[in-house]
Amino acid sequence: MELETEALLQEARESIEAARTYRRELQHRLKGLHLARQQIKDSAALTRDVLEQHFNDLKGTLRKLLDERLQSLLQEVDAIEQGSIKPLDECQKLIEQGVGTADELLQEGESAICEAIQQDSDRLCNFTKKALHIQLDSLPEVPSLVDVPCLSAQLDDSLLTIVRNQIFDHGTVASRPPVQIEELVEKPGAILVRWCKVDEGFLPQDYRLQYCKSTASHFEDVYVGSDTEFIVLHIDPNVDYQFRVCARGDGRQEWSPWSVSQIGCSTLVPHEWTPGLEGYSLSSRRNIALRNDSQVGGVLYSKAPTYYCGQTLTFRIETVGQPDKKDSIGVCVEQQHGCDSLQRDKAVCVSTNGAVFVNGKEMTNQLPAVTSGSAVTFDMETVNLGPPNKNEGGSVKLRVTISSNNREVVFDWVLDHWCRSLYFGCSFFYPGWKVLVF
Repeated sequence: MELETEALLQEARESIEAARTYRRELQHRLKGLHLARQQIKDSAALTRDVLEQHFNDLKGTLRKLLDERLQSLLQEVDAIEQGSIKPLDECQKLIEQGVGTADELLQEGESAICEAIQQDSDRLCNFTKKALHIQLDSLPEVPSLVDVPCLSAQLDDSLLTIVRNQIFDHGTVASRPPVQIEELVEKPGAILVRWCKVDEGFLPQDYRLQYCKSTASHFEDVYVGSDTEFIVLHIDPNVDYQFRVCARGDGRQEWSPWSVSQIGCSTLVPHEWTPGLEGYSLSSRRNIALRNDSQVGGVLYSKAPTYYCGQTLTFRIETVGQPDKKDSIGVCVEQQHGCDSLQRDKAVCVSTNGAVFVNGKEMTNQLPAVTSGSAVTFDMETVNLGPPNKNEGGSVKLRVTISSNNREVVFDWVLDHWCRSLYFGCSFFYPGWKVLVF
């Protein structure tokens, strides 16, 4: 009986725990529904504001443009009217002067005739001479109506149709952005952002990625281009950042709506070079090293062994100097001060001429010589972690892949003991080399 009761109690406890779990899942889904509903309402309100502001601005601009065009046409009418009336005014002035002269001549002639009748012919003789000097047959030219301007306005009614069609086609409302952020991958001092298009009918030409700290409200551009992933550098560890992406359609000038913002952070310690080595100058974040003009050289190591198997370590060559066969970029088990290169035991590296060295020995396979902008990446994974035996003596084998300029070299690197993490380093004999690590 007691066993049966205990079994029932156990079954009841399990049912209660299952109910608790079920309730937690339902509450989690309710929270998700609330966030979804809030996103719809917030985005709808924002879209309304954007549409109203845009069309109000558009109406103001169109009204201003129409007013400016109207004033331009009216000024053109004024100019034609004034330019055409002026010669007519001058002609009218000449005609009026001629009419005045003719009136005076008529009065004088009539008076002279009256006096001639009264036996005074001298005045009549003077009038006749005066009349001969006046060119009574010279008349000013008056243009005909077909020769003077007759103003009219030529207005193309098709403009209204064109504008109406453009307005009706202007703007769209999208229920969701054509691209979304697909994945955020933490890197040491960086975050790899991947995105993809979710609208199959959308043909992207370029993408635009922005980010900001979650405590900030201003996004800034970090990438514009055709790739669908980008590593955002200079990320502070354990700080939340917001990321969003949009796209520009093929042949279009405007950008699409922004994707839903995604929050990501990196918990991995940023890679840093060791400060204080005389031959190298470091950036403020210590992730960029420049080989300076100092005669003192040697290997510049990382501040700590921050590279772990399973990660990708990238060296990007920002500027180049004169190459030397002892130059090296790579990883090592431990720091060995006094060495002039990583071409030594317990290290794998690449020279600036593309030669690959494993424990100080040059491999047959090579990579292309590094150039400005080249990215050299190291990927490592553990092949075996077995117990010591007479053949391997407790050794650990790492599968190493080194890539550069679309070429890669793959080999196994045997260590005499397991290392949880590795140092990275570089060495350049001549000045001018600048390398960024992430």
